[in-house]
Amino acid sequence: MPLDESHVQAAVVCAKKLGIQLRVRSGGHDYEGVSYASEMGDPFVVIDMSKLRSVIVDIDDNSAWAEAGATTGELYYRISEQSKVHGFPAGLCTSLGIGGHITGGAYGSMMRKYGLGVDNVIDVRLVDPNGKILDRASMGEDLFWAVRGAGGGSFGVILAWKVKLVPVPETVTTFTVVKTLNQGLTKLLTKWQQVAADKLDENLFIRVEIMPGTVPNTTQKTVQALFNALYLGSANQLLRSMAQTFPELGLTKKDCNEMSWIESVVYIGGYPTGTSIDVLLQAKPLFRNYFKAKSDFVREPIPEAGLEGLWKKLMEAESYIMIWNPYGGMMSRVPESDTPFPHRKGTIYKIQYVATWMDGEVSAKSSMAWIRDLYQFMEPYVSKNPREAYVNYRDLDLGMNKDGNTNVNEARAWGLKYYKNNFDRLVKIKTKFDPENFFRHEQSIPPLSSPNRKTKKGKKFHYHKLGKHHKGKGC
Repeated sequence: MPLDESHVQAAVVCAKKLGIQLRVRSGGHDYEGVSYASEMGDPFVVIDMSKLRSVIVDIDDNSAWAEAGATTGELYYRISEQSKVHGFPAGLCTSLGIGGHITGGAYGSMMRKYGLGVDNVIDVRLVDPNGKILDRASMGEDLFWAVRGAGGGSFGVILAWKVKLVPVPETVTTFTVVKTLNQGLTKLLTKWQQVAADKLDENLFIRVEIMPGTVPNTTQKTVQALFNALYLGSANQLLRSMAQTFPELGLTKKDCNEMSWIESVVYIGGYPTGTSIDVLLQAKPLFRNYFKAKSDFVREPIPEAGLEGLWKKLMEAESYIMIWNPYGGMMSRVPESDTPFPHRKGTIYKIQYVATWMDGEVSAKSSMAWIRDLYQFMEPYVSKNPREAYVNYRDLDLGMNKDGNTNVNEARAWGLKYYKNNFDRLVKIKTKFDPENFFRHEQSIPPLSSPNRKTKKGKKFHYHKLGKHHKGKGC
């Protein structure tokens, strides 16, 4: 657990000399645990960055430096200490480690207004495979491009990000409206796909959280959806906009909550109403459970028949959540090649599927089988050639590097899903900056040729600080 940057340098130099693999953990959660576990058979050591968590905000420069171990919540809080009218467009979950979060894109409730976290990065400090600390000027624009969206663990150890702050109004508005199947959810979601996901005012972000529910005033099982929103403006402005564009939701004044932007971070993060913003400094996830997640991008509205089939699939499970995040706005204006994150113009919304359970191995097999079956069912309704996926919702079902080695052709199985046409450029940059493939994991970017390594086949190397193999709720 390094206490300063020189410790990270020493770890890289020593590990490379000894032929030991590195895994880097920023301090938040990891969907497949590749930051602290290995399926590849290589001995490894974990660099836990959670002690490197300082945040320095410069309001005059509209920027902030955040060390890799700081969480998104801590970054937001430190910005709010300096200004009520500045923010940063990154994750909705406030326990995300900023180092790894931004490497994959970093989307949040202001993405339709300001794009992703990676779209608002100014500079970076990184330890390269030789133990040198590089910034944007010394690494060059190719490597700077690659680290902003290619996922963590392929090019170096992120020490800190310099990010551009964005303006936010003194008053923003949030709401959560709940609808169930018997309240017309199918037609409402059809309308949301047509007019409310990617086509609304870019100041308005309405995501849909789909989960188990009960029919009101009964114990009958059903599917419910939470329409959870942030609007960068007042409640009156929001109500006028909704009346014109999405009246079907039936939003009323009493549904609306006016607050500061930093208070909306707590609200959107899922904390109970009235929770102090100081909770953002605790750097703890809201949930501790086992889960398996997958992702999709939707480019054509799912027809009602498809939704009806989806409800049947969801009714088969006891514990799950699907989150539909709207695109459009700024996300449609940034070219796919600007960063490795390619899921831009033409995307209506992104789906995150999460199966959850609490009893470890007891329910793991059935839960994994269910979410894989759901993923297969959704294939006709989502993006194609490739079927896109979000790298920060890492999914080892898509394929893995094997036996400590990487192969470009095999890596295309997941590389094209995560990065589309940006994959080949990432491979070239990897080949130039890390030809020996020192920084590697199950889905790291491979160089054009990779040295063969003798491994202990069948041996799973695993490190964790908690008392069990633990993962938090998908965010």
